[in-house]
Amino acid sequence: MTIKFKNLRTRLTVLYMGMFGVALMLVALAVSTAITSSARTLVRDELGATGNVYQQIWASQSAQLRQGAAVLAQDYGFREAVATNDEPTVRSALDNLRARQKVDGALILGADGYVISAGVDLDPATSDTLWKGLNGGDIDAGVLAINGQPYQAVSAPVMAPVLIGWVVFVERLDQTQMRTLEGLSAIPLSASVQTSAADGWHDMAGPASALGGAIDRAIASGDDKPVTARTPDGEAMVLARPLPSFDAAAPAVLTLSYPMAKAMKPFEAMFWALGAIALIGLAILMVGTFMLSRGLTRPITELDEAVHRLQKGEHAEVAVTSEDEIGRLAASFNAMAGDIRDREARLTHMALHDQETGLPNRLWLEREASRTAEGYVILFGVDRFEIVRNAIGFDSMAQLVGALGSRLSAAAGGSRVARVAAGAVGMIVHADSDAEAIELAIELCAVADTPVKLIGATVDAALSAGIGRARGGNGGVDSVVDRAGIGLDQARARHKKAALFDAAAYGDPVGNLSLISELMEALETAQVWMAYQPKCDLRADAIKGVEALMRWNHPRRGFVSPDLFITMAEETGQIRALTEWAVRQSIADQKVLAEAGHQVTMSVNISGRLLSDESFADFALEAVAASGADLCFEITETAVIDNPEVALGIIDRFSAAGIGVSIDDYGSGLSSLAYLKRIKADELKIDKAFVMGLDESAKDALLVKSTIDLAHSLGMTITAEGVETPTALALLRGMGCDTAQGYLIARPLNLNGLIERLAGPAVEAKTAAA
Repeated sequence: MTIKFKNLRTRLTVLYMGMFGVALMLVALAVSTAITSSARTLVRDELGATGNVYQQIWASQSAQLRQGAAVLAQDYGFREAVATNDEPTVRSALDNLRARQKVDGALILGADGYVISAGVDLDPATSDTLWKGLNGGDIDAGVLAINGQPYQAVSAPVMAPVLIGWVVFVERLDQTQMRTLEGLSAIPLSASVQTSAADGWHDMAGPASALGGAIDRAIASGDDKPVTARTPDGEAMVLARPLPSFDAAAPAVLTLSYPMAKAMKPFEAMFWALGAIALIGLAILMVGTFMLSRGLTRPITELDEAVHRLQKGEHAEVAVTSEDEIGRLAASFNAMAGDIRDREARLTHMALHDQETGLPNRLWLEREASRTAEGYVILFGVDRFEIVRNAIGFDSMAQLVGALGSRLSAAAGGSRVARVAAGAVGMIVHADSDAEAIELAIELCAVADTPVKLIGATVDAALSAGIGRARGGNGGVDSVVDRAGIGLDQARARHKKAALFDAAAYGDPVGNLSLISELMEALETAQVWMAYQPKCDLRADAIKGVEALMRWNHPRRGFVSPDLFITMAEETGQIRALTEWAVRQSIADQKVLAEAGHQVTMSVNISGRLLSDESFADFALEAVAASGADLCFEITETAVIDNPEVALGIIDRFSAAGIGVSIDDYGSGLSSLAYLKRIKADELKIDKAFVMGLDESAKDALLVKSTIDLAHSLGMTITAEGVETPTALALLRGMGCDTAQGYLIARPLNLNGLIERLAGPAVEAKTAAA
């Protein structure tokens, strides 16, 4: 697991303390290992030396006993008594010698197995064990268990002249003898004679010994060295020296043991002293490390805090308190912070100023306006900007804008002027009312009345102004600069010097823009449908054609004006998809009318933007050819002005394919006879502005009559739109008009309504809403 520190001071303190702690642990381990090893060596040496001493004592005692037994065994009278089986004499001799030799027991073991003892009583099993050992000739001295107690037994043969028995002296191996042996050692070890039994080694024929495992390992190793043993009292060092035994099935060993806890006892004070020294050293190191790390980390901490302040954009500087690496780092940081501050100042100036004129820019004006609770933003635009720019060049135009900005600033009492666009500058002014703001804007526009002298030329410029309130009346336009810009456009559209942003006139272009995506989805539903307005053939007095008009019932907005969504479709490039849908729907509805017994020509309005689209022309021709539909495409005369060659070529393709072409809204725009004679049109439609005033205005009547004559002279039929009164219809008949269209004939109807209308008379006033 990785430990993470948030503070370098803590990290250094913990690191140094950890290193010192590890060093102390290693020292303690080394000292403990050395002391323990030394203690083990000492104990091992003492055990070995004591074992050697006991072996010498054993040998010496065995020799002494053997000598005494031999004296008795060689006595002629004793041999005779043994040979004649004179038990009183033998027993008396044994008692006498036992007393002189000061041994625990003496006995005569006959070659035939009989036993005469003094001081000890041998049971048959013990006698048998002794006899087997002596008779086999494998042992003449060793450990003999008598009545469960170990004895050192030494024998001497009785020859008369052949072997007739053995004189055996026995010395009990009791605790007194072991204590005497322990006293010979320099360390307080424990000595005992262990004899083997079925359940393990026994101490002096007592309970099973806890050193049994260690004795077995010592005997198995055969190197006559102490081994380590685990006892109930802890770890101990054990030396096991085998002793000769008359019972081969129950070997005997001398065990010398010494607990290591006793060996380490003299060193406890040293360990406590080392522990105290370690704790004191650790405490001193902690305090010293803390002080040292604080001194080292204080400038680093200050640098860290300064970096955070610098990150937040605040001014940051640290004190240089030394000449080492940290001091140089602090100096470098201060230099870097200064460079960053200077660079940020330059970047901020660049971000808030126009690079050509040096004036503040739109961003600066937006920021300043956002801090103004009450005030107005006036945006001044250079009239005929493109014409002036093309005349004097881009560089000179920038100089002109800069000069006009300086004039406006001086005229406004030193208010700063910002360049918002290539040909527009703006400023923030304070006024008590909208009227005062407009009047001030008009007065400031007058600064352009004096020509501006540039390098090598004098330029006349005119200004218009748009005004936006800093607070309130945003009309859905969040930016006050944008509101002022829209006000500038509105002023120019109204041919005024200055205008305040009019939210009502601006409308909701953002909301209208979303209509197009909704319109594309609505084409797949019943929201969008085709309405048809009948066209009455005045000569046949019958309805021979209809004009297809698109209608849209929005689920939230209700009825949406065609002028709105068709105009938006033209501006967003969706007019083709809309027109293709209208063509397909008109063809489909014409088939329905034909099945109902009505043959009418479907007139579909074609946007001027599509008259230069060859692929749309291909679609329309393929759709008409595939269906055999009787269609007429209504276009405006001005639609061919932008790209006349392509537009006239497409119109010729329509005409050659049998698709009728109608010139719509004639007279409402800049009609050109030059284009009129080049367009292969079948029909000319007079705009309703002339027809609706026909029965009241002699001028309108003259214009309509001349247009009818013009159309007929060019080989076209004439259709009058906006026929709403019988008087107007009668006048049109008298003028020779071919077709009438208007509310007098019928309002736009859905397909079912159109079928019903076609079943009635040709001329019948309708007042139902479309």
